[in-house]
Amino acid sequence: MKRIFLTLLFIIFLGSSATLFVQPSYAGSGSVVPSNDPLGVDYGSESGLSSQDIRITIALTVNVILNFLGIIAVVIVLYAGFKWMMSGGEEEKVKSAQKMLAAAVIGLVIILTAYAISYFVLVHLYNASGGVYVT
Repeated sequence: MKRIFLTLLFIIFLGSSATLFVQPSYAGSGSVVPSNDPLGVDYGSESGLSSQDIRITIALTVNVILNFLGIIAVVIVLYAGFKWMMSGGEEEKVKSAQKMLAAAVIGLVIILTAYAISYFVLVHLYNASGGVYVT
C-alpha cells in the first residue's frame, strides 16, 4: 500500500512539475500582419507553423500509426514462433503458441485491411477535395 501511495505521489509530482519546463508562446506577439484572410487559414504559416495541408498531415499520421501496429503484429508472430520452437513438445506450450500465432495473424490481416481501406479513402477524399494525390 505504501509503495502504491509513493508511486502515485511521484506521478503527481512529475505531472505538476512538468509545467515548470513549458516555454511561453509568442504566436500573438504582433508580428503577424492582418490580411484578407478572415478565417485565419494563412495564420499558421505566418506564425512559423507548418504550411503543409492538414489532409496530408492526417494521411501521414494514419500511415505511421498503421505501420507501427504492423511492426508490433510481426513481432508477436515472431515471438509466437519462438515460443512454439522452444516448447520442447509440451502440449500446453504448443497450444498456447498456436493460439498466439493465430491471433497475431488475424491481427495482421485486420491491420493490412485497415491500411488498404484508409489508403483508398484518403486518396479519394484528397482527389475529391481538389488535390491531386500522386502515388
